[in-house]
Amino acid sequence: MLPRREVLTWMDVDQLIDHLIPQFEPEFDSMIMITNGGILPGGMLAEALGLHTILTASVDFPNEVQMEEERKKRRLLAWPKFIQFPDDSLLVGQKILTVDDVWGSGRTITAVRNRIASAGGKAYTCVLHFNPYRNLFGKVRPDYYAAVTDAHIIYPWEINRGQDRILMDYGNSE
Repeated sequence: MLPRREVLTWMDVDQLIDHLIPQFEPEFDSMIMITNGGILPGGMLAEALGLHTILTASVDFPNEVQMEEERKKRRLLAWPKFIQFPDDSLLVGQKILTVDDVWGSGRTITAVRNRIASAGGKAYTCVLHFNPYRNLFGKVRPDYYAAVTDAHIIYPWEINRGQDRILMDYGNSE
């Protein structure tokens, strides 16, 4: 059974960004946008906050064919592979806003936050949506988030692209 889906409009995203902006307490030195989901919300936030030092991080986790439930659990514990990440010299002593679209399991943004910390930076995590029901990190939550959800969120930049297009084209709308 597929999870409940929620399709957002650009106006919905604008409202989420507007909800985030008053939450920010510290002044950030830079931003790391996590690809691919953090690129658009990160750009919108960078513009609103006047941030000029914008960096990207690309993280992957091993993808295995899942045959049984136990293997699925082990996959969630896999070590991240950093495909792209800023040099440590750009992070040391910096207050960094780390942006992604959603905190589902929390693996990706947590891996980025930990890598920033190991380089001597202070990472503040920010997402549009936080899903506490999928979170693998107990009571750990994003520092900033605009909404809590249990749905699979489809952002306006994802509509009719990739897997969502395939599901819609073939009438599988669950």
